[in-house]
Amino acid sequence: MPFRMDLLMTIKIAYLCDRSPDESWSYSGGNSRILRELQTHVGDVTILNSGWHSADIVRRLIDQLPQQISARARWRMQLFLSKIISRGVAQELRADKFDVLFCPYSFHSLANLDLPYPMVSVHTSDATPTTYKRSEVGQSFGSYLSLSRLLDPSILKSEKKVFQATDLLLWPSRWLKESADELYELDDKASFVVPWGANIEAPSRDELQIDEPIRGRLELLLVGRDWFAKGGPLAFEILQLLLGQGVPAHLTVIGCTPPEAHQCKEMTIHGHLDKSQPKDLATFTQAFQKSHFLLMPSLESYGFVFAEASAYALPALGLRVGGVPIKEGVNGHAFALGTPPEHYANILMRYMQKPQAYLALRRSARAYFETDLNWTAWGRRVRSLLEQRLQTKAQKREQSGQPRMLQPV
Repeated sequence: MPFRMDLLMTIKIAYLCDRSPDESWSYSGGNSRILRELQTHVGDVTILNSGWHSADIVRRLIDQLPQQISARARWRMQLFLSKIISRGVAQELRADKFDVLFCPYSFHSLANLDLPYPMVSVHTSDATPTTYKRSEVGQSFGSYLSLSRLLDPSILKSEKKVFQATDLLLWPSRWLKESADELYELDDKASFVVPWGANIEAPSRDELQIDEPIRGRLELLLVGRDWFAKGGPLAFEILQLLLGQGVPAHLTVIGCTPPEAHQCKEMTIHGHLDKSQPKDLATFTQAFQKSHFLLMPSLESYGFVFAEASAYALPALGLRVGGVPIKEGVNGHAFALGTPPEHYANILMRYMQKPQAYLALRRSARAYFETDLNWTAWGRRVRSLLEQRLQTKAQKREQSGQPRMLQPV
């Protein structure tokens, strides 16, 4: 009888990251979300220690530094001390028998790690240090510490070693897969595009008014903690252009407070909203439900908010940089960096004048969310890839006379 892993076995997963998934803010909430979806759709998950084991005193000292310095120094020092730290990780893995070692975001957590027994290693991230640094996004922000550039060759060497040794590399965007494949000499046997989802509880179609055209005031939305990084100045300029041409327009801002020079009476500013609080969640939800476009000309390596917008059938206007999940003409439009604000304004006015085109864009944005930009689709795809890889390894062990590593249900 053919080996049916989905019926006979459960998958035991060791979860390894340099930040605890219990910190809901880490990696913009992606760390916690990935853990949750693995638990829901993939298998039994054990969270490994995010500390540095016998070198943890160094980590604690670095965490006392100013955030701008510690955020950059922390992962570099972890990479430097990886031969020491990896011994502690291997000891944790020996305490049980895992089928999968799943490492989100922190490739440095896998550096110099010798697995104590056969398992499938997996990594997922929306960027790698070198792909980010070489991208339009990374080059726009630049290096906080110019001396860090001296470490670039050794970091690239470590990345290449880690990624070539990892069984499955799950990139959320085509941009990152293509960049990583070329940079680290990867192939399609290990490197896959598996889009991430929205970091919200998505509304059902019945909760949305997908077939409502733009009536009266054009409602725009911008969401993010950093007004400048999220393209706030350009969004404000676009708003002013629309108003100057007699278009009734309004911009709602969530997550930050623009400087006074970028404020006007046609704006509503909410600042930070805590979605765990019912009142803040209601404000957040209402803003997405009433808006006509997400206006986010932001510098992102991915951007969960674009998936969130598609969940609300909300088309997005953004930049064509990094792995921003805007599929041209499907869930919005992406513009090259440096595109004049007039181009954005013209697109918005065109959709106001063509209601059927706007409604078609809303429908396709929601459909794209339902097929690709959701965590259920991610979890099922990850489960399928893991089953295939584990089944191949199990069959090889059977052929060699070794016992299966998978745990019975």
